[in-house]
Amino acid sequence: MKGTNIGEFEEVVLLTIASLMTEAYSVNIVDEIKEVTGRATKLGVVHSVLNRLEDKGMISSDLGDPTKERGGRRKRFYQVTHAGKVALIKSKEQRDRLWGSIPDVVFDGIK
Repeated sequence: MKGTNIGEFEEVVLLTIASLMTEAYSVNIVDEIKEVTGRATKLGVVHSVLNRLEDKGMISSDLGDPTKERGGRRKRFYQVTHAGKVALIKSKEQRDRLWGSIPDVVFDGIK
């Protein structure tokens, strides 16, 4: 497995795959990222991140059955691997520690 650190957008993609569960394919991932974050993302960018995460061993993928709606083509479905789950937990713990170390006064007066 290549590097174990993940960047912010890799984290967003991993979290999206985890939340979509059995419906995590590239177009759905792009749509869900837009819905949740308001961030318009190009399909090619997501494909690049998916390839990188798969190279790191953080996700795996399988081809689904061909469908008439897709002209007989198959969708590639993604799943978060054990290594990906560990990376997400590590990232969350780091963020929680950082958030926990910020004095309350920093955010006084902000809703």
